[in-house]
Amino acid sequence: MADALARSCDCEAVDQLSQLIPVSVALEIARGLVRPIAEIEPSDIRNSVGRVNAIDICAPRAMPFFNNSAMDGFAVRTSQLMGRGPQRLHLLGTITAGSTNQAIDERPGAYRIFTGAPVPPDFDAVIMQEHCLSDGRTVTLRTLPAVGDNIRFRGEDIAEGAIIVRAGTLLEARHIGLLAANGIYSVPLVRRLRIGILSTGDELVRGDLLPGSSSIFDANGPMLHALCAGPIFEVTDLGILPDEMASLVEFLHSLDGRFDLIISSGAASTGGRDMLREALIISGGTIDAYRVALKPGKPVFFGKLGDALFTGLPGNPLAAYVGFQLFAAAQIAALTGRQGAAPFSASAICAINLRHKAGRTEYLPARIVGMKDQFPVVEPVGHGSSATLFPLNFADGLCVIPAECDGFEEGNILQWMPFQSAPAFSETN
Repeated sequence: MADALARSCDCEAVDQLSQLIPVSVALEIARGLVRPIAEIEPSDIRNSVGRVNAIDICAPRAMPFFNNSAMDGFAVRTSQLMGRGPQRLHLLGTITAGSTNQAIDERPGAYRIFTGAPVPPDFDAVIMQEHCLSDGRTVTLRTLPAVGDNIRFRGEDIAEGAIIVRAGTLLEARHIGLLAANGIYSVPLVRRLRIGILSTGDELVRGDLLPGSSSIFDANGPMLHALCAGPIFEVTDLGILPDEMASLVEFLHSLDGRFDLIISSGAASTGGRDMLREALIISGGTIDAYRVALKPGKPVFFGKLGDALFTGLPGNPLAAYVGFQLFAAAQIAALTGRQGAAPFSASAICAINLRHKAGRTEYLPARIVGMKDQFPVVEPVGHGSSATLFPLNFADGLCVIPAECDGFEEGNILQWMPFQSAPAFSETN
């Protein structure tokens, strides 16, 4: 252990990663470390909402399955209709939804037909009942239909063999409905992600603070656990680790093979007590990127421990939150095969003059204060400290200030990342 510690102190791999890298490059590196999960779990569609579909699912048959009526009315053969005026036809029978193997009367005439019922062979139009008069034995068509009117033809929605749900789709109720409509009741899912979440720092506690102590509550562990809440996750709370090298190394060794992604917070900067990166290397892990041109959240690192991704976030809570939204969330999406998923941003109008020191991309908590030209008007909240989560409580999203930008004037368009709970733009006053 002593030899390993000595070697790690002047580790070139760490020294060479001292320069700040742009957020876009960091995101590319974070995603580049990912190997999508290959294991598949079959599941009943009723238990699949919020899970990720593993393979392309194709329509087993054309949709609709057969020619059917789009409304209640009367099915006719347009070839039997003469002239342009009203037509009187004999009623040949009634066809309801679910009718099967019904003998078709070949005589001239019309069938009473209901929505969803199969259209008889050679009948090529349905005239809506509001345009007809019937006495129960005959029907008078007050207007004449064109070929194909009010018929849903076999395969016009979905061709047999067409992909109906693509691999990597995060399943929602709308997908479940489509699968069920095609007679598919079991789906292949990407297995749940195994995520470990750990906090580091001698100052952190969970529970009661001792009188006169300088301890603080661990906010990041529960917050990151909550950010990973959902059907696609199996999350393990790994607790709080002390700022002690031997303990860190021993603990990291114990994680081998247990997780797809380990997310840590704290002990990631260059401070004398921030030794997690060093411990990761001693434990056989690797670090591929460190120090991002990001505010808040410069001391972020990306690496691996065995087959597991290891993403180290800053200890300051706001910085940890931003780092998760930018990098860990993208890795999670890529692990499940959702390669197209990216941090979502939209256009907004800056409500105030906003100054910025160029050099690092900055993410500021912001709230919607109005609407203008169909864009939300947003203003930052808080005083810019990365050590507090309080501004997030009043925010609707994060304003994005590019690294090369020196700020925005009131009324300028900027990009922002709205939270899911943000008010709908159309409802904002």
